[in-house]
Amino acid sequence: MAEGVSNAPTLADLGEWELIRRLGAFAPPGQFADDAALLDGSSERALVVNTDVLVEGIHFSDTTMAAEDVGWRAAAANLSDLAAMGCREVLGLTVALVAPAATPWAWVEGAYQGLSTALRCYGGTLLGGDCSGGGQRLLAVTALGRLGADGPIRRLDGRPGDALVSTGPHGLSRLGLAVLLQEVPSPAAPDWHQAAPALLERSVQAHRRPRPRLDAVAALASCRPGGCPWRVAGTDSSDGLVAALKVLTQGSDCDALLERRDLPFDPEMVALARAESWCLNGGEDFELVLALNPAWARQLIKALPGTRRIGSLAPGSGILRWADDGSPLADASGGFTHFH
Repeated sequence: MAEGVSNAPTLADLGEWELIRRLGAFAPPGQFADDAALLDGSSERALVVNTDVLVEGIHFSDTTMAAEDVGWRAAAANLSDLAAMGCREVLGLTVALVAPAATPWAWVEGAYQGLSTALRCYGGTLLGGDCSGGGQRLLAVTALGRLGADGPIRRLDGRPGDALVSTGPHGLSRLGLAVLLQEVPSPAAPDWHQAAPALLERSVQAHRRPRPRLDAVAALASCRPGGCPWRVAGTDSSDGLVAALKVLTQGSDCDALLERRDLPFDPEMVALARAESWCLNGGEDFELVLALNPAWARQLIKALPGTRRIGSLAPGSGILRWADDGSPLADASGGFTHFH
């Protein structure tokens, strides 16, 4: 072998999920299995900690959002992971800022204003952080929250027969990104220009200012049927609906049976040619995808507007299938991935 040449795999070879699996070897078993980390998970109202990074050119750019939107999204992405663990209370955020020396103060001020606005909406305070020079702008955020008295939401807790539920529509954020980038529709999508202006405005808002679904956790607790134990499998859909379903099915050793007619579209998106693809794999919708007792799911759907049953779990090995004929999803690429 020539000097300096190696057959060792790169991060591009491994992909994000295999990288996370390998990094998990440096932590206690199962520590990397959820959206965030539970500290002293045996106690009520356990502390939950999560870290997420927004990198210029990957997660944001000046083309698509203002500094205030970047700050909001940095907070929302982390708070969404707290919600996906079952947190009822946000304690606060620490923020590490990396930026080139030529970065205008106005951009930094705007980003922190966005962070602060999100905290005023959802609770918690800015606890501190760090800053450093670097070649591109980056916000690394650590969020701290507490569970409610009921217990956590875990990716591994699904069971065959559970209803699969989405707390809101998918695909809106991807549509919003297309609007902001002025993507030219293909000839196969002549319906693009028929999209209602209100839909396009709503989609841009969904992309720039996603909502962490802490309200869904409160609704879960309030509508749990009497005698029903607290067992909810869940994750957020920041990487896309398919990616969320994959981590639930693989963690719970089940297959997902999806109802095509019940895919969680915004009603006005249904006519768009790319609607199904963006619903499944668009990413950055930050809804919760849950697997729970069917009776509990029915109560949640009544209690939380926009919530929809999209299928069920069945015995299997982590495959996503259409419920009507059992065929695997053809469009199951898994949403956004790093290192590609």
